[in-house]
Amino acid sequence: MARAAWRTAEVEELRSHFRSFLSREVAPHLGEWERQRRTPRSFWQAMGRSGFLCPWLPEAFGGSAAGFGISAVICEELGRTGFMGLQTGVSVHADIVVPYLEQLAGEEQKRRWLPGCASGEILTAIGMTEPSVGSDLANLKMTAVRDGDSWVINGQKTFISNGVDCDLIILACRTDPAAPASQGVSLIVVETGTPGFLKARPLEKMGQHIQDTAELFFEDCRVPVANLLGAEGHGFRYLMENLQRERLMISIAAQVAAEQILAKTLPYVKERKAFGTPIGSFQHNAFKLVELATEVEIGRTFLDAVIDEFEEGTDITRRVSMAKWWMSDLANRVAYEAVQLHGGYGYMAEYPVARDFVDVRAMPIYAGSNEVMKLILARMMGLDSRMPD
Repeated sequence: MARAAWRTAEVEELRSHFRSFLSREVAPHLGEWERQRRTPRSFWQAMGRSGFLCPWLPEAFGGSAAGFGISAVICEELGRTGFMGLQTGVSVHADIVVPYLEQLAGEEQKRRWLPGCASGEILTAIGMTEPSVGSDLANLKMTAVRDGDSWVINGQKTFISNGVDCDLIILACRTDPAAPASQGVSLIVVETGTPGFLKARPLEKMGQHIQDTAELFFEDCRVPVANLLGAEGHGFRYLMENLQRERLMISIAAQVAAEQILAKTLPYVKERKAFGTPIGSFQHNAFKLVELATEVEIGRTFLDAVIDEFEEGTDITRRVSMAKWWMSDLANRVAYEAVQLHGGYGYMAEYPVARDFVDVRAMPIYAGSNEVMKLILARMMGLDSRMPD
């Protein structure tokens, strides 16, 4: 199989260095971090010191002006640790939130925030989801009202990745209640410690325990007018544009999950015996594994093509919507079959496949549910007109 264009010699050299970093600095601590349900700040700072946080940022802001392929490798290798929450936390910060700051913040704010984002001193989050609003972002309820030189923010956000530990958050707020739903939304930055910004307890999740997820409250939270990102009322468009990169990161995570779950299941079915025979040699099991291996191979080929297109600057909305739903669905099917093939051991928490099973379950839900991905695609095919512009 031909190597994807994004897998350059530089990218693969970085992969080798990052694997060594993970083996030395991260792997010995993963079990403890999972039990604590928190990734310590020392991890972020170690990532920053080694140049693995936001490497795509310009050198002036602490990055190395690297291409997206480096971000893809970091996401892949974090996923191969088997602790998908770690991968989620890093992707949210480095490849989902910080791009908004680099694209939309003013020069003074970039100088204030971006070097810390690259060093691990500043951890970021983005606040989209609300208790009554998930994929339907045009119906946000959080408000930001202009009062002199400030925005006064009121509302609640939930299921916020990095929400407990974040130092700043980008909030999607309704700044013009009279405007059409998708035209009255703006993005505003709020720093931790701002009066009125309250962090509730970490949410108890099914999986991805190593990464914190929070419920956040904003009660008459006052921030400078200058904390507006981009143009007022353009927030919904910014979200739709940047969600394509987010969905690509989830596609990478899902593909790697499917690959690593399958890779550790194959040795097990060759060694585990039933009725004196390796269970992998039973025709039903062998055929199932062959089918999954084929789909995983197809997924890798498709994913590499979408990454190449993204690096070239092509609009990937259609193909990344396909990749996100199909690969996250595939990861869940591989995890389900892996648990089944492990039998009772697959249900035991000390077996990594049990953690895989609950960790992948979130992938079809966040960044727009898989059902929403299909609605987007249906609309692009002229089959559904209900999705907002």
